[in-house]
This record gives sequence, C-alpha cells and structure tokens, in this order.
Amino acid sequence: MIKSMTAFSRAEKIGENLAVSTEMRSYNSKYLDIALRIPRSYLSLEDRIKGLISEKLSRGRIDIRVVIKDDTEDACAFEVNETKATAYHNALVRLKELFNIDTEISLHFLAGIGGVIRPAETERNTDICWPLIRDCVSEALENLDAMREKEGNFIAQDFINRLDYTEACTDQIEAESGSILSHYQERLKERIAALTKGIAEIDPGRIAQEAAFLADKSDISEEVVRARSHIIQFRSVVNSDEPSGRKLNFLLQEMNREFNTMGSKAGNADLSHIIVNIKSEIEKIREQVQNVE
Repeated sequence: MIKSMTAFSRAEKIGENLAVSTEMRSYNSKYLDIALRIPRSYLSLEDRIKGLISEKLSRGRIDIRVVIKDDTEDACAFEVNETKATAYHNALVRLKELFNIDTEISLHFLAGIGGVIRPAETERNTDICWPLIRDCVSEALENLDAMREKEGNFIAQDFINRLDYTEACTDQIEAESGSILSHYQERLKERIAALTKGIAEIDPGRIAQEAAFLADKSDISEEVVRARSHIIQFRSVVNSDEPSGRKLNFLLQEMNREFNTMGSKAGNADLSHIIVNIKSEIEKIREQVQNVE
C-alpha cells in the first residue's frame, strides 16, 4: 500500500479540568524525523509521544504541536519571588529618600513588576493526564495516516498508468528487436555497395556472417527480461502493505540501467525514440517516489 509523506491533521480531547489539542504536519524525508513542541511541564512525556508516532510511521519529517490547557488547582497556582520583590521595594524606598518624595509604595505597583508574581513551578502528575494526551495524539496520528493513505492511492494509480505504458513500450521494443539481423544485413549491403560502387561482387554468406556478429552485439533480450522482472517487482511492492519508498527507488534505478543499456545497444532510431519515452516516464515515477513513505 502506497502512502504519501505529506499530510496534515488535527485532534482535540477534553477531560475534567484538562483540554488537549494536537496538530500534525508531515513532509518528505529520507528518515523518520520527529519535531515535537509541548509545554515544559509535560516534557517527560516526549518519549512516549514519539513512541506512538514511530509505531505508526516509518519515514517523513513529522512536526507535532501539543497544546495542553490545565485548569487544575496546581496548574493555576502562583508564587511570589520574594527576593526580587524585596530588592525592588528597597530600591523604591531608596529613591524616596534620595529625592525626598512622600509617596506610598502601593501593592498594585509592586505586583505589576514583571517576575514578582509568577506561575508556580509545580510537579505535574503526568501519569494521570497521559491517557487523555495519548488519545488525542493517537487520533491525530490516525487522521494523518488516513490522509497519507488517501494521497498514496492517487500516487499508486499514477504509477500503474505509467508502468502500463512502460510495459507496452517494452513489448514494442522486443517485437522490433527481432528485425535487427535483417536491418544489419541491409546496412552492410548498402555500405559495401557505396564503397565499391558496384565493382566488387558481394558474398551473401560473408554479409550474413558480419550481420549476425553485429546483431549478437546488439542483442537486448537479457535487458528486456530483466526490465520486465523489475516492472513486475515494482507492481508487487506498490500493492504490498509495507513501507515501499526505498524499494521503489532502487527498482527504478535498475529499470533505468536496463533501458540505458538497450539504448546504447539498439543502434536503431525507432527503438531509441521509444526508449527515450520510457526513460521520461521512469523519471516522472522517480519524482513521485520521493514523496512515498
């Protein structure tokens, strides 16, 4: 089953005094690369979240953002930075004395100083909130995988169409390659006739021997067999349930090598033209394979 590496998903879960939302985006990558953003108080859950993703996905750059709104009493607690408040108060008192200012230092003023009152850094019980976070991440992951699969179906159909064309062209190459011997015989006759201008008598046996030698050097039957084998394997991998991007890329390299060899051996303009068209299709498939998990 082909899966694309580009997708987006979002999920939300609401529990008692806790709300979790998750956004996931995936992009092309040779390897599984997970970038997670989560509130500092929940960083201890990072490995668990990445574990959920690695169980489901094998390739791609995964950007995941987890937002947690915790309305429990501990999460809403604040604390006073007494050291900073005392130092600031003492500085204000000194200013009053220095400039002989008779003004009260209000609580409102002190409380407005940045960092004097701050959220209390309490230890979160992540085991209690983990089930809700896990369910939210899992739902987003399922949605992401479904989108990757849907996009992958379109890519797989494009592969099949191009493989059908490539296979039809391979049949045509095989059919036309059968006339290579007679093609070389005619070429030899024409060249000899042009060189001797009809003065020398042409030995048909000798021409047949030389033509057979050239035809043997230009034989592409092995390359055709291997190319067919690669096409069959490519179809099999496309229909398999395992991640297939790396295998498909390897098979395309092998297919390209076989058709390159055919092109160098053929010595026939018509066959060369067909092979150029095939290589164009292989390149289009290769571009799509870069987006396959």
